[in-house]
Amino acid sequence: MYRFIRLTTKLILILALLTLIAAGVIYFFLAPKLPDTNTLKETQLQIPLRIFSSEGLLMAEFGEKRRIPVEYNDIPKPLVEAFLAAEDDRFYQHPGVDYQGIIRAAYSLLLTGEKSQGGSTITMQVARNFFLSNEKTYLRKLNEIILALEIEKVLSKEEILALYLNKIYLGSRAYGVGAAANVYYGKPLDQLSLAEMAMIAGLPKAPSAYNPIANPERATVRRNYVLRRMWEVGFIQKADYEEAIKAPVTASYHGPEIKVYAPYVSEMVRTELINKFGEVAYTNGFNVYTTIRAKHQQAANKALQSALLDYDRRHGYRGPVANVALPEDVSDRAALDKVVKDYDNIGPLKTAVVIETTDEKAELYIRNWGYAQLPLNAVKWAQKKLSTNSRGPVPKKITDAIKVGDIIRVEQLTSPNWELAELPEAQGALVAVAPYDGAVTALNGGFDFFNNKFNRVTQSRRQPGSGFKPFIYSAALEKGYTAATIINDAPVVFDDPGLENVWRPQNYSGKFFGPTRLREALIHSRNLVSIRLLRDIGADYAVQYAERFGFKPGMMHKNLSLALGSGSAAPWDMARAYSSLANGGYKIEPYIIQRVEDASGKIVMQATPDTVCETCLMDESTLDDSDFHVAKHIMTPQNNYIMNSLLRDVVKHGTGRKAMSLGRDDLAGKTGTTNDQVDAWFNGFHPELVAVAWVGFDNPHSLGRYETGGRAALPMWIDFMKVALEGMPEAPLQPPVGMVTVRIDPATGLLARPEATDAIYETFREEYVPKQMAPLSGQGDSGTSPVIDLF
Repeated sequence: MYRFIRLTTKLILILALLTLIAAGVIYFFLAPKLPDTNTLKETQLQIPLRIFSSEGLLMAEFGEKRRIPVEYNDIPKPLVEAFLAAEDDRFYQHPGVDYQGIIRAAYSLLLTGEKSQGGSTITMQVARNFFLSNEKTYLRKLNEIILALEIEKVLSKEEILALYLNKIYLGSRAYGVGAAANVYYGKPLDQLSLAEMAMIAGLPKAPSAYNPIANPERATVRRNYVLRRMWEVGFIQKADYEEAIKAPVTASYHGPEIKVYAPYVSEMVRTELINKFGEVAYTNGFNVYTTIRAKHQQAANKALQSALLDYDRRHGYRGPVANVALPEDVSDRAALDKVVKDYDNIGPLKTAVVIETTDEKAELYIRNWGYAQLPLNAVKWAQKKLSTNSRGPVPKKITDAIKVGDIIRVEQLTSPNWELAELPEAQGALVAVAPYDGAVTALNGGFDFFNNKFNRVTQSRRQPGSGFKPFIYSAALEKGYTAATIINDAPVVFDDPGLENVWRPQNYSGKFFGPTRLREALIHSRNLVSIRLLRDIGADYAVQYAERFGFKPGMMHKNLSLALGSGSAAPWDMARAYSSLANGGYKIEPYIIQRVEDASGKIVMQATPDTVCETCLMDESTLDDSDFHVAKHIMTPQNNYIMNSLLRDVVKHGTGRKAMSLGRDDLAGKTGTTNDQVDAWFNGFHPELVAVAWVGFDNPHSLGRYETGGRAALPMWIDFMKVALEGMPEAPLQPPVGMVTVRIDPATGLLARPEATDAIYETFREEYVPKQMAPLSGQGDSGTSPVIDLF
């Protein structure tokens, strides 16, 4: 027996020695070829691109992997223990490789011939996830073991756990425990229950098979196994275990929690980041902070959609989306869900199917909502659309508009009240800019981004119509014109070489008003006055002057049609130009990205916009241009003051007077309507905020009779400004030096006689104050200023 023991001992020692030699040889050959584990200290996890409003509210997230990195100290202890119990309960005892686990795996392999147990520790999983592939080979396992041993030399146990818990794939595009808690439960880690922690800890073994959303039964079995292991190894008490295994499965998919809906903005930002940084923008954890203000953006979304729906209702109902066969049992929600599943909800519009009608109401089933009723007054607007300018009779009963089986769109007015609606054919755009530095506070490029991604704020090129007139008037002021200059509003005929045909322009009303002061002409948007004005100052000069405001030569026609806004511009261009009118006459450039931070919080991109700073202009040499850029002055203060005065009168007395419903005296702006009402604009501003609203068809054609800028676009602007200017104090217009206000005769623009009862006040640059007195009544035109009538 003694000899047997000695022989056995020798054999064991020899085997151990041979094992050590083999291990040494393997390490000698494999170790030099393996990655340097020290790189784990500087690991950059793939984190998606996130875009935020100026307040730090999430607007969008881009990237294949959802990950919310967390520090080890921020991970709840029970969650760590759940992973240890499920994956590696001896983690704190072994040196990276659990030899007991490897022996168990080898023993299982000898008994069954199958690799049913992997024997991998958490450290080995870190080695595999960061450095190796998932192929199941013995060479990979050997590399994994060597790397695990090396990792334990350079990192603490807590550092290894932090890498593991932030890196591990946990299904549903969630990488790491922070993302998993958000995806499955919509919670931060510290709000998870023990059962929810165990559910997440059960996922690494098979993220798809044990997914609590896709396979709640199997996920429950796995969760309960994790809870039992936690109890067996002493992490929880039996009472905790028994309570947790009874918990229901509450997991459901939670997308990124978007707080500010601005998809057109987010797409602009995404495109710029990809152009600047390449594809790594999706994975480097960039946080982009924009200039968008949540309150402004939400108001812009609602204002644009409301304006387009209102326009659509004015022009009649085009009919249902489709008509389908209903299931026999309309109380079967699952069957009705199948009926409507192919018809997406779009913007504020929900898809519904009509399941029953009477003369006075219709019963509906609304996608992602349930059953609802539609009363007769909710379809009264739905006169059949016959053409752009004509409609059929008003529905007298529900079936005059809709019938059973119709797939329709509905809009919720107030819960539980719904109204028949339809996806508008017309489109719109709205952009708001802070005029003192160009920060875009709101932008919406269409009715619904996911239905049509074309961004009409930046990508469209439309005729600005009369919205361009202020820049012609401003150019004329530079040439010595005044707000009191008289120009004849009378018929003209042009046979201009720059135009293809003989041109007989008219005012929108079709009427002519004779001698007219410039102020009145702009207030009422008199086309013939603008044409005469442009003819006198010259189209070349007007184009050159307009370039100061950001209009490029190719956007403007160098002929008399320019007076009516015949060029092309995007709402972005109009917002830039009107910002100069609002801010005292300085050139700014709209921008959206305030700053970009990397995953560590370091700023990698920072906006340095040209900014209006009137006091800075006194000593520009003291400014550091790398930190602050002074906006260029492009208008004289006197010209800017007069233009503001004129445009405020457009709102108070002219085509923009609906804006007075806001109850403010500090608003200015100009409507724009092109030939045949193809484009409708309102370009308006408060001294602190510029907003441009546009309505039209992507395939340009008439919006219809009377669909002017004041009717189609101005209501959008009003609805937006009502919210955006809430609580903002009145900003009276302050004249600069060199301005003189005198009483004038409204008919001639000359100084009013003391006894005149119809005199009005007008403000002039001091060098252009009228010198002549208006003639006495009955003395004809003797002594009057000439009426400009060039043709």
